[in-house]
Amino acid sequence: MHGLPAALTKAGYKLVDLGRFQAGTDNFAPQITAFKKAGVDIVTGVLNPPDFTTFWNQARQQNFKPKIATVAKALVFPAAVDNLGAAGDGLTAEVVWSRHHPFRSSLTGASSAQVADAWEAQVADAWEAQARKQWTPPLGWIHALFEVGVDALKRSGDPFKPAAVRDAIKATQLQTLAGPVNFAKGPVKNVSTIALVTGQWKPGGKFRMDLDIVSNDAAPVVPTTGKLRPLA
Repeated sequence: MHGLPAALTKAGYKLVDLGRFQAGTDNFAPQITAFKKAGVDIVTGVLNPPDFTTFWNQARQQNFKPKIATVAKALVFPAAVDNLGAAGDGLTAEVVWSRHHPFRSSLTGASSAQVADAWEAQVADAWEAQARKQWTPPLGWIHALFEVGVDALKRSGDPFKPAAVRDAIKATQLQTLAGPVNFAKGPVKNVSTIALVTGQWKPGGKFRMDLDIVSNDAAPVVPTTGKLRPLA
């Protein structure tokens, strides 16, 4: 988040930020009052699900209705959005992977949709024996980590030699379920980035809420499945 203020200001946005708050707080009145006074149209940040739930419920109670609320961490998982009920409709978040991504696993050859379907078909935890698990964006990302690890071990020549494994990881150029991973062409040494798309939650069918891909400017290869809607 440290890089956002400068980037937002450069892009022409006015930033309204009261600074940090104590995690687990039950009172977001100061922030909401400041946002309303400044006429804030967009809310963004990185919040834990419980904190965002508290903030969003209080925002609605105090008649603060921004046009867009896009929040990392809190809005990535469907369970957190489900807890908001109808107030979750239209919220947005960054999406590192989805069932709509046009990539396949280098381990199994399965498509993104097939991996998501397989995940959802699995029986949930024992205490939710009748429940079904909805796919989440981190699913494909974590799958890709295993792809990179297996690929590096195979190419190392000897997986019991740390230096060989290290060098193999450094030389990784692999097409994964989450997209291409290339540690040689990252923004800094030994870093590979994955382009994000924007997802927006809407009432679902099979599950309570579904995630539409509404913007793919950073990753045109990922198809959009809907258009961005302002919050009601």
